[in-house]
Amino acid sequence: MLLSCGDALIDFLPVKSADGRDAIVPVVGGSCLNIAVGMARLGVAAGFVGGISSDMFGRMIADHALASGVELRYATRSAHQSTLAFVRAVAGEPQYAFYDQGTASRNWTYRAGSIPSGEIAAIHVGSTTLIDDDGAAQALAMVKEARRSTTISFDPNCRPGLVGDKAGYIARMAEFAAVADIIRMSDVDFEYLYGDDDYAGRANSMMAAGASLVVVTRGASGVQAWHRAAGAVEAEAPTVTVVDTIGAGDSFQAALLYALHALGRIERDALKGTSAAELHRALSFASVCAAITCGRAGADPPRHAELDAEMFEDLLGRAA
Repeated sequence: MLLSCGDALIDFLPVKSADGRDAIVPVVGGSCLNIAVGMARLGVAAGFVGGISSDMFGRMIADHALASGVELRYATRSAHQSTLAFVRAVAGEPQYAFYDQGTASRNWTYRAGSIPSGEIAAIHVGSTTLIDDDGAAQALAMVKEARRSTTISFDPNCRPGLVGDKAGYIARMAEFAAVADIIRMSDVDFEYLYGDDDYAGRANSMMAAGASLVVVTRGASGVQAWHRAAGAVEAEAPTVTVVDTIGAGDSFQAALLYALHALGRIERDALKGTSAAELHRALSFASVCAAITCGRAGADPPRHAELDAEMFEDLLGRAA
């Protein structure tokens, strides 16, 4: 099983009402829940770890996850309210206003030994639950326990509007990067965390600290990756008519983890031996999945049946 640990929430997306007025519609979201959904829809056993409310919105979240085949046995249900996020697009990028005080996500705690890491191929962490000191401490405790036998994936998925102490936040993200095998971030995240630093230089530093794979996604400009054995690899982004970019990075992350699993490269020792050709196929597959998500509203990652059979053949190297 592949697990994703972190945020599960309700996004309120902007729409136009029938009479032309501005309106909003509630849609299940949260980066880490989206990743669990994306992995499950592609056909791998996937689960979510984190807090889910028992309120009306929490029931929407659970129903959405279960409908996509996400295992919720490792999630914690509570009476705390759901996190809400109001979204609008600014210069093509989604901007968020979060309501996240005293929520189920904020009150999630990790109980040592509660996840049988020997049965889990990879655990992904990231996003808003790592901004809060307590939430980050809980996730880090889980990761440090799991990493003895489980591959760790990390995407900071920065939300600057929620960060009060930027220096402290950057230091916290460095802690997670230091215990991760796979690190992915968008170019926007990279700029927020590292300013004008060189991608390759920063990636090499992360690999020297222990990571096997570092990925930077750059929207329509494609994706760049660095692997400690395979070196630098790039993949183009497919051309798509963009409806919005909400959840695109999450779909990419889900598809990347799925692809590495399908290639037999998700476990730590196997990941270290990934070839440049395998990595290119995985990145290309993930880019297509992200593009599909960009072509429709909200965080709606593709299902296995939506993808051409040739894509899976190409991923596994069975077709040229």
